[in-house]
Amino acid sequence: MDQTVELEILGLSSNHSQSGSFTLVMGEVGSNRRLPIVIGMFEAQAIAIEIEKIVPNRPMTHDLFKSFASSFNYSIDHILISDMREGVYYANIICSSGGKKVEIDARPSDAIAIAVRFDAPIFCAAKVMEDFASEYIEEDERKEQQKPSPTKRPAPSSTSKSSDALKDYSLDKLNQLLEKAINNEDYEKAARIRDEINRRN
Repeated sequence: MDQTVELEILGLSSNHSQSGSFTLVMGEVGSNRRLPIVIGMFEAQAIAIEIEKIVPNRPMTHDLFKSFASSFNYSIDHILISDMREGVYYANIICSSGGKKVEIDARPSDAIAIAVRFDAPIFCAAKVMEDFASEYIEEDERKEQQKPSPTKRPAPSSTSKSSDALKDYSLDKLNQLLEKAINNEDYEKAARIRDEINRRN
């Protein structure tokens, strides 16, 4: 593909400036350029549970899309983040079936949630990467210069407190908590428990 770069998912974190939203950090493969995308809570959850390989007790919307596409022999070739206009990213899902290709307009968050389910590559228009990734690198450098003194320790976040508390539980108890969290559809908690179980294996 001309004028595109391949991206990979580097991280997902709460967005402190917008309540109820998350920042999905995409990185250019083979480069230190980063592309942050602000996404909603539902889409963040959909991406996180697939990355963590947590199986929900009922299919989520993006799982339903995968089942529907697979039933009609459609595969996902790749995802393309094609544009950024007035602070909004645009994306396309490129599908194929029997030699026929179709482009479906989608929000990047939905497109990426589908990409991780199909193990499809994610690309970004080179122009978008050049215009917006460079600004993120400058921000990183500015933060590096303004780092607080090492003697000042930041207050622990609620997430780190929760992770610390999980260390006190036995492996059997953690598996029980994981099952309960999935049944309650609390996938954020389930991901933390899964991380603790993986650390012990």
